[in-house]
Amino acid sequence: MDKPIVAAKSSVGVELEAGKTYYFCTCGKSENQPFCDGGHKGTNFSPEAFTAEKDGKAFLCQCKNSGNGPFCDGSHKKVPDGCVGKEFKLEE
Repeated sequence: MDKPIVAAKSSVGVELEAGKTYYFCTCGKSENQPFCDGGHKGTNFSPEAFTAEKDGKAFLCQCKNSGNGPFCDGSHKKVPDGCVGKEFKLEE
């Protein structure tokens, strides 16, 4: 299995609209992080579609290792320094 590219070692706060569907980048290649821009084409990755349950700010994963994707679960704290922009997957 391919490893995602770590976009950042932090979450990103985004404003979501209730009922709206979003497409979360799972590969880390999108230039529109944390959302998909089609950068996954030619890989085994696909965007993760999710519908916001409520209006307001949500913190989305940018390390691409969250066990609660697309939402941050703090996994970025386990990602080694120097991994941003590189392929990396936490061991399960």
